[in-house]
Amino acid sequence: MNKPFSQTCENNKTPILGVLKEVFSLPCELLEIGGGTGQHAAFFAENLPHVIWQPSDQTEYLTGILQWVEEANLANLKIPIKLDVRDNPWPYQQLEAVFTANTLHIMSWQIVEIFFARLGEYLQPDAQFISYGPFNKNGTYTSESNARFDQWLKQRDPLSGIRHIEDLVTLGKLNQIDFINEVAMPANNMCLIWQKTKD
Repeated sequence: MNKPFSQTCENNKTPILGVLKEVFSLPCELLEIGGGTGQHAAFFAENLPHVIWQPSDQTEYLTGILQWVEEANLANLKIPIKLDVRDNPWPYQQLEAVFTANTLHIMSWQIVEIFFARLGEYLQPDAQFISYGPFNKNGTYTSESNARFDQWLKQRDPLSGIRHIEDLVTLGKLNQIDFINEVAMPANNMCLIWQKTKD
């Protein structure tokens, strides 16, 4: 069976890696939320040998991720685990690092709220979290292509849609997660960097 493949993942993996190398420069165990095809997990684990990479996703994606994991055959790349962010509790409850790509605009806002609540509960003090994807800024779209993408998302699922950074920052504060920085990425995307408040 052919491994799942996303051209988008292929296009964005190198720019994202540059951010990951800076933020996760020290040895840690990282939980990836929404592993998707598994391409990111294999590529990032290979290029971040000091990071133990734990991919996760909903059940229907695990077989595809496992194909990439097994082919990569890396000591720091773990077998994917089932995780829906609505689960309570999560399989991991002392998180050192978290990464997610192209998930917040797929989730409903209610699920985004649950996601941040779980992060607030499970991230260790000072632990960092990176969310990659398209985001709105200053109450509006950052590009025409993002506006069209948002319309497509809402036609497919009215509860989905590109999230406003300002709303996420507010949500982070409610859960003791501080917004640290935004990094502009190709194709009108961003990496948003967050850090759990110290106790």
